[in-house]
Amino acid sequence: MNRYDQRILEVLQQEGRLSNQELAERIGLSPSPCLRRVRALEEAGIITGYRALLDAQQLGLTLMALIHISMDRHTPERFVNFETKIMSLAEVLECLLITGHDADYQLKVVVRDMDAYQKLLLDKITSIEGVSGVHSSFVLRRVVDKTALPLP
Repeated sequence: MNRYDQRILEVLQQEGRLSNQELAERIGLSPSPCLRRVRALEEAGIITGYRALLDAQQLGLTLMALIHISMDRHTPERFVNFETKIMSLAEVLECLLITGHDADYQLKVVVRDMDAYQKLLLDKITSIEGVSGVHSSFVLRRVVDKTALPLP
């Protein structure tokens, strides 16, 4: 990866809707080589997709929580079952298998309010076979909220 590739990635992480012409102008390449580089980055799996970022508050999703989940047994079957069920929940923004805590997973979820949170937790998450413990923390304010990765 050279400086043009790095610059393409920097710009696209901030403004993914730029046309190829605009991107080429920004990084100092002509459009054809710029497009070839973008396609090569996509084919290499470095660029994995393009998405619209939405404002949760504007959509009425005002409560964000971090949930630590403990499992009763550490077997592959338990983990696969849990992960499969969690992937189907639209409220779950992120699910991480973690170490260093009394928990096995950390979830980041977003919902309308505390009633919606209680319904998600009691009806959907704690009913998953193997879930033995849950600890919730509620986000008061996002101090850093970015999607751009640091480039080497």
